[in-house]
Amino acid sequence: MKKHYPYCLLFVVFALHCVQSIAQPGTRQLSLQEVIALAQSQSAEALQVETSRENSYWKWRSVKSEYRPQLSLEGTLPDFSRTITPVTQPDGTTEFRPVSINNTDLGLTLSQVISPTGGKIFVTSLMQRFDDFDRDQTRYNGNPAIIGLEQPLFAYNALSWNKKIEPLRYEESQKEYVENREIIAVKATGLYFDLLLAQSNQSIAAKNLANNDTLYQVAQEKYKLGRLSKNELLQLRLAVLNSDLALAQANLDAQTAALALRNYIGLKDSAQFSLHVPESIPETTVAAAVALAEAKKNRKESINFRRRMLEAESLVAKAHGDNGFNASLFATFGLTNQGVAFSDIYDRPDNQQRARIGFTMPILDWGRQRSVTKVAQLNQKLVEYTISQEETNFEQAVLTQVNQYNTLKTRISTTAEADAIAAERYEIAKNTFLIGRISITELNIALAEKDQARRAYIASLSAFWEAHYTLRQLTLFDFEKQEPIVAEAHNPSPALP
Repeated sequence: MKKHYPYCLLFVVFALHCVQSIAQPGTRQLSLQEVIALAQSQSAEALQVETSRENSYWKWRSVKSEYRPQLSLEGTLPDFSRTITPVTQPDGTTEFRPVSINNTDLGLTLSQVISPTGGKIFVTSLMQRFDDFDRDQTRYNGNPAIIGLEQPLFAYNALSWNKKIEPLRYEESQKEYVENREIIAVKATGLYFDLLLAQSNQSIAAKNLANNDTLYQVAQEKYKLGRLSKNELLQLRLAVLNSDLALAQANLDAQTAALALRNYIGLKDSAQFSLHVPESIPETTVAAAVALAEAKKNRKESINFRRRMLEAESLVAKAHGDNGFNASLFATFGLTNQGVAFSDIYDRPDNQQRARIGFTMPILDWGRQRSVTKVAQLNQKLVEYTISQEETNFEQAVLTQVNQYNTLKTRISTTAEADAIAAERYEIAKNTFLIGRISITELNIALAEKDQARRAYIASLSAFWEAHYTLRQLTLFDFEKQEPIVAEAHNPSPALP
């Protein structure tokens, strides 16, 4: 039977070659960068992020419009009434008279807020028509032109504070949009390597099954010749059965991971796909000081901290303004007239003036004003302390991620070498076992070390690439291109009619 050993060895080599060609024809090949691009463009989460950005844009448009001139038309067309109304007579008695009248009024107003003072200036033109159908009378009354001013005095100026806060809020939303896209990249990377590891386990299980089955066939021949014990033969048979179970589980895990990745990145077709192993890693070593500086410059946190401090200061100002002495000025100057015809309104109209100052001043409030102001001041201090702690946590997160990135990068070469050595060692152990120079136990050890080394290599790649994209998300900086990560030009959808 010795003459059959060379043929057995040739059969082993041929079987392994067939297993290595496991990828099926027509299977779609995807790289990590392609998966991330799909996730950032068509996933459900990407659509949510894009919609949130659109929402922020239109909110900002709405805020800006409040500081621009406003033109409005108001009126009542018509206000008809037919009823019986009590009318007091000259002698003091009351008579009920039928009344049939119509009132029509129309006004056009142009207004502009004054953000530094919180007031508003306006120009308006008012017209009114009165019809008495019972007496067949028509009268006109109007103000061809009126200019006026409304100005709060000593009050909280919401317009001024919003003009400082809202631009920061919009800028923060733009930074958040870029950050959310990088978060999608991190999640897609995790799902990518979940599937890659599952496919790697699937490949390992398939190869192990083929190898163990081949070894078992060879072992049966050796057992018949008395060169292998019954115990070793049963171990090889058990290895075949365990490999078959492992392959079934690996197939199930790969299907589950593929479905999770497919659903997340928004793939609608049902075509099978396999993933490339992203072994080419960036050569850049990240300096902690550079990463921290870019994070402070690019992330939304710096803007968020400034906005929250301004909001806290605004609430203190509101507490002072709403609980102290408040006054308001209202003044108008214009033209007015009345007549039986519409043209009479413009015939030598009279001047019209109006001025009013109203005020409120608390005399006895049982400490309410002081309490409200104190609460606002303490909330401001709380915001300061919270922001200070958040700044520290943010800096620590960036520095920790930089250290993790650099450490994981150096670890990849070690796990890659271990993977290659373990694979070569297993091949040597397998061939040595076939000629009967080592035991099945030693072969199983070599097999376990090979599988463990392969999984460790894939896991180290997964940890590195997740750290890579997490560092991008924390700094919004591309360390490969040495440039900030910015949002593409925004093309908002048309406003709804």
